[in-house]
Amino acid sequence: MQNLTVALDAMGGDFGPRVTVPASVQALSHFPALKVILVGDQSSITRELHKLGISEHARLSIRHTEQTISNNEKPSVALRHFQQSSMAVCLDLVAQGEASAVVSAGNTGALMALSRFKLKLLPGIDRPALVSALPTASNKRTWMLDLGANISSDADSLFQFAVMGSALAENDLSSQPRVAILNIGEEEIKGNDLVKRCAEMLSQAENINYVGYIEGNQLFNDVADVIVCDGFVGNVCLKTCEGTAQLFVDKLKNWMSTSSVRGWLLRRLLPDLFKELKTLNPDQYNGASLLGLRGIVIKSHGSADVTAFENAIGEAVHEVKRQIPSRISDRLETVLLERHY
Repeated sequence: MQNLTVALDAMGGDFGPRVTVPASVQALSHFPALKVILVGDQSSITRELHKLGISEHARLSIRHTEQTISNNEKPSVALRHFQQSSMAVCLDLVAQGEASAVVSAGNTGALMALSRFKLKLLPGIDRPALVSALPTASNKRTWMLDLGANISSDADSLFQFAVMGSALAENDLSSQPRVAILNIGEEEIKGNDLVKRCAEMLSQAENINYVGYIEGNQLFNDVADVIVCDGFVGNVCLKTCEGTAQLFVDKLKNWMSTSSVRGWLLRRLLPDLFKELKTLNPDQYNGASLLGLRGIVIKSHGSADVTAFENAIGEAVHEVKRQIPSRISDRLETVLLERHY
């Protein structure tokens, strides 16, 4: 039977146990096979459980540790001095087979460094990449990577990102995922040497459905299932999109507030509009996967609320069920063998 145990960094993020503990309890109610190990300060975790009226739970356990990695800690310092932190212990649980996935809202750089050290990279992967889903106009999902695990990348790394993204996306599709490179124009002459070299490599790969370049204004138009870029571009792009979406949602909610007659009427006349607004909420897509490791690691936004963090746990559950590392490893073996010959 598949091990659906998730190790949660209870101390990570802006709010720590105030968010991670209730989110884990909600996730347990939504996933009957799920087991959760909350890693962090036992007294803080227990206090939050008591607020929820829980003294014990058959599928929830606590692993005490006193160390926590702050958001401004350097990855190199985390590697040397924080081996007993809540984040590091979560990764140890996966490395030792006690858990199948890690979810953390903590320091991204530290999470990447510790993950590489403790879980190791899959064969054929030089660097892991953060990937997350974006909504599209056709109510499908587009997977985008790298979203910030690597500030800069070479063409080989971008190619590997494309392979990993394709392996992740194919489980949701009935056809081979369409892979595109984010660029400053659609024409072949556009872009720097990095994207041009990656485009050449992808166009020659028979097992990758490469569809060319796309521009930033096409991200949500369902023109690709996987969008590849380096981490600097991806992170700036993602944060810009999230900020724009949040601004739009907040302004529309204020304009249609029930405190006004106009808002009350619009809510009664256009109830479906509010269902659509939920698809624009960035919290719904919280939970970026750190691909390329010999284990499943999910990075939540540091500012995530309970609902958003629960969505990150849900992403971990889905990736465990789909055995994403094995899928990526199999796809890499096929593509790299093809390139060798």
